[in-house]
Amino acid sequence: MTPRNGLDSLLRPEDSVLVLIDHQPYQLTNVNSHEPQMVVNNAAALAKAAKAFGVPTILTSVIADRGGRIFPQITDVFPGQEVIDRTFINTWEDEKVVDAVKATGRKQLIIAGLWTEICVAMPTIQALGEGWDVTVVTDASGGTSVEAHEVAIQRMIMAGANMMTWLSVASEWQRDWARTEHAVELSEVLVQHAAGSGIAFLWEQQLLNTPVPRDAG
Repeated sequence: MTPRNGLDSLLRPEDSVLVLIDHQPYQLTNVNSHEPQMVVNNAAALAKAAKAFGVPTILTSVIADRGGRIFPQITDVFPGQEVIDRTFINTWEDEKVVDAVKATGRKQLIIAGLWTEICVAMPTIQALGEGWDVTVVTDASGGTSVEAHEVAIQRMIMAGANMMTWLSVASEWQRDWARTEHAVELSEVLVQHAAGSGIAFLWEQQLLNTPVPRDAG
């Protein structure tokens, strides 16, 4: 397995394409690797970060008539965008999804979905075999058990996949705070979805805007 290291291995928004797979009610009801609300929060945060950085995002579900529609916390980020509904369990066997990814011209494929051991692992392993640079966002995904999630991660690492969390993905896209083009949008995502870090940012803004009392010191 080729080691993933060096500056070129880091994610770049201009080279990234995100595929969000099966964030649907049926799958969420049997997520036991994470607290379900955390998965919804993290997937929505990843979607918003992708939009902020102009990263093309493909939304896909499996038999939505039975499993339910993609969470509105995700689809509301991309109003009017088509959700590709599949019958294939393995997303990467669906030509419409693969064609949508290829049409972006991007090479860094980022995947998150439910469940990790099935709907994330299958396309990840196939895409890796076809030469794609694949990153899996583990905390915007979830498995039917802690064991299922962790074994799937180990399997995908052995196949050559890169593992990250949503905040680390967003941070690599930002890379330098001197790049102010997307800093405001990213800060809004942090406030909405990064829990303590978001609250600390608001507190910092409060302190910076609070005059020092005249009798201080």
